[in-house]
Amino acid sequence: MILSVDASAVTASCALTNGGEVISQEFVNAGLTHSETLLPMIKRVMGAHKYSELEAIAVTAGPGSFTGIRIGVATVKGLAFNDDVPCIPVSTLEAIAYNFTDENAVVCAVMDARRMQFYNALFKVEKGVVTRLCKDRAIGIDDLRQELESCENVIVAGDGAKLCFENLGLKNVRLADEKRRFQNGVGVSKAAADKEKISPSALMPVYLRPSQAERELKLKREKEN
Repeated sequence: MILSVDASAVTASCALTNGGEVISQEFVNAGLTHSETLLPMIKRVMGAHKYSELEAIAVTAGPGSFTGIRIGVATVKGLAFNDDVPCIPVSTLEAIAYNFTDENAVVCAVMDARRMQFYNALFKVEKGVVTRLCKDRAIGIDDLRQELESCENVIVAGDGAKLCFENLGLKNVRLADEKRRFQNGVGVSKAAADKEKISPSALMPVYLRPSQAERELKLKREKEN
């Protein structure tokens, strides 16, 4: 039995699964209020089950919102420490790709990184199998367009999907339906299935680039020097 948690973007979700069976799940798209909504959501999904019953807790460790990632990872670490439950860090982008196991396509998972930059990874989905085509990265719209031009059937998904789709201008690309555009707890659990379990103390956020505050501080220091 695995508890899977996501708080890496504007949405938040969690799911309790046992093998391929979904015991319970919740999903909200209410903006970045995860500090208020995430823990009560997890408690509702767990119901009468105890954390000591879990084989592991999976969580999207990034990329995504710096605040959201920190909240998700910190919450999972806190829950896992009490009963020494193993943790499984999952890529947010990979969790998105697992929404489309019924498709035969290239899933272009994108999260808005501002200024026409996107956190992105590409995945080939064929006969229910998800295969990663590149590492998680931050990429500009022009470079992404060049990569996707040679692909036959592309689905764009994630919180940056609409913005990305509108600026790609490619006929071989379609926008994912809103109902499965965002990562969710069930997708996190599927992505975690073949991942290594680690101790709660080893679980850390994954950032693809420095935060805006860090970038501004670096720029300020460069100007001073």
